[in-house]
Amino acid sequence: MGAMTEAEATGMRPDEVEALAVDGLRWMLSGARETGDGGLGWPVRGSDAEVDPMFYNGTAGVVPVLLEAWRHYGDDAYADLALRAARSLVDVVDEYPDDSLYFGLTGIALVLRTVHRELGLPDADVAAARALDRVRSRFDGTRWGELFELMGGNAGIGLGALAAGDAELAVLALEPYARTADTTSAGVTWEFRRGVESRLHHMSHGTLGIAYALAAVGSATGRADLAELGLAGVADVVARDEGGPEGFLVPHSDPQRAPDLIDRHSYGWCHGPAGDAHVFRLLRDVTADPTWSALADRCWHTVTHSGLPGRLRPGFWDNNGRCCGTAGVLALACDRIAEQGDSPGFADVLVADIAAHATRDADGARWSNVEFRATPSDLEPETGWAMGNAGIVRELLRYVRIGRGGDAAYAFSWPDQPVPRAQATDPIRPAGDDDVDAAS
Repeated sequence: MGAMTEAEATGMRPDEVEALAVDGLRWMLSGARETGDGGLGWPVRGSDAEVDPMFYNGTAGVVPVLLEAWRHYGDDAYADLALRAARSLVDVVDEYPDDSLYFGLTGIALVLRTVHRELGLPDADVAAARALDRVRSRFDGTRWGELFELMGGNAGIGLGALAAGDAELAVLALEPYARTADTTSAGVTWEFRRGVESRLHHMSHGTLGIAYALAAVGSATGRADLAELGLAGVADVVARDEGGPEGFLVPHSDPQRAPDLIDRHSYGWCHGPAGDAHVFRLLRDVTADPTWSALADRCWHTVTHSGLPGRLRPGFWDNNGRCCGTAGVLALACDRIAEQGDSPGFADVLVADIAAHATRDADGARWSNVEFRATPSDLEPETGWAMGNAGIVRELLRYVRIGRGGDAAYAFSWPDQPVPRAQATDPIRPAGDDDVDAAS
């Protein structure tokens, strides 16, 4: 008999994690609302009056976990629900005002195109093309709005357009970064929002998210100038590292934005090394330079020595979700297991923590995040990708599948996380000091 994993030692067998995912799906699906003509939509929270189509925390972000569940369980009921969600998205593309990847039409178009590819819905494909045409028509020559980064601006539009098969729009979105870059002593950086002095550094709203898009689009389209510009952005961020030589930890922003509200350092996907590592993984794949693998390893060292997912102080780690919480770190942990044969020990710790913070009853399972500055501090559970069930359950299903030796790729890969380049073939190494320290 083999040694127990950390999750098993804390009572989480794979079938129990799978059961938690089923309960999470059940609660999420109970929040669906009819939108007419057979469509289904989801609100951000159950108390909200209207459904929301956006990827970040609405209907479009529910589709990836429906496709994941369809592949995982082989149950066509989930595919049918994804089709119904797509029908509701088709109905909004001619009116939706935002153009971005996470909050607008680019993300909706990518979801629609994926549903057509996987399930064969021609109306979705036609609507996706229409949505991308609308995005193109609203470009002002430099940008689409106040935000100028990955989640809400040009970088995300470029990534999403590339993934949706529109390379011309992708290049159009990325070219303005060449003339808007601010030169620093180590590289370049960009404003994330029009007129804001603070320069953010990480994936969601900062330099690394822009650099990721530049590297991905530049590499895919043969635009070496874009890829080189991305490397200059990465150089600026690497020069700001405060966690070396073993770790990698860069501040949220400089000058610090809203220091009374935002910690100087974070550890998740959005503003921390769990997201930074994906940039270095991408650069590893497109440049074949071992420097980037070493930087990704340093990110992981910092994550596993940070104390998360423990609630060590107010605000330190009080989110379970995919964007800035435990599920987003689990995504990287599973990538490392798949690519490098890492011990699953830290992933087990993360899963056990997600399970411990679930509310489970007759309605299913859901997660409340914490706003420590508010009373009461527990926030209403959400259904969607960024902070809710859709993002969490998707990672739980993948964790179970990888643990059983299955495919490490998602059913629907979002374009700001590299697909694992190969399933690891080396035996899983014994738990090292990273795993022991993180679990203690």
